[in-house]
Amino acid sequence: MALLEVNHLKKIYTTRFGGAKVEALADVEFSVEKGEYVAIMGESGSGKTTLLNILAALDRPTGGKVLLDGTDMSAVPDSRMAAYRRDNLGFVFQDFNLLDTFSLKDNIFLPMVLARKDYKEMEERLKPLARKLEIGELLEKYPYEVSGGQKQRAAVARALITRPQILLADEPTGALDSRAADGLLGMFEEINKSGQTVFMVTHSIRAASHAGRVLFIKDGIIFHQLYRGDGSNEEMYQKISDTLTVLATGREEA
Repeated sequence: MALLEVNHLKKIYTTRFGGAKVEALADVEFSVEKGEYVAIMGESGSGKTTLLNILAALDRPTGGKVLLDGTDMSAVPDSRMAAYRRDNLGFVFQDFNLLDTFSLKDNIFLPMVLARKDYKEMEERLKPLARKLEIGELLEKYPYEVSGGQKQRAAVARALITRPQILLADEPTGALDSRAADGLLGMFEEINKSGQTVFMVTHSIRAASHAGRVLFIKDGIIFHQLYRGDGSNEEMYQKISDTLTVLATGREEA
């Protein structure tokens, strides 16, 4: 059974005062196996953000279901949703979402503090993460004292310290320079190789080329998908670029 199953997902928004209806997702269906690294791409307005919000349990679909490890996420009551999200999902955002009044260590510990975990357990979980993400010497610093790339590494540590079933990344390289972005993407690959399932939304061909599979969304449906296979990042980059050209020009027969 797949770790994540998205079955005939639909989302319709009604404009203010009950006017026109906007169909953000028409009929989205795919699955993600445990340990996969999947990226999703598409033009602005294609439904990427809506899809991610539903997968993150921040929004509910109009129709269809999202199953995470067999659990229908829409069936989780509101009173338990925050805890469910914290225990099962890790989040990495473009703008880091770190608290400037907390050290990097305290930012990383925050979800476990909210879950009332023991401090010793938090320390034990942090050590291997800090080593893997190369932030061990930065933990007592504050976000305003470190670079964008270092902030994002701390944000990744915060997302992973709860040992989530799936890591959801929203444009994780969007606020980084090319060098920091390459470093972060390399670490995402290492994290994935260790068994962590990753689902990333991105506009960046470079970022998507690191994934094992890329889904393309257009007009609220999955238009196409690419598998890496044994190909290199450079070969995946070219495949993605070619597919995006088809999306942009409408030459679906290509």
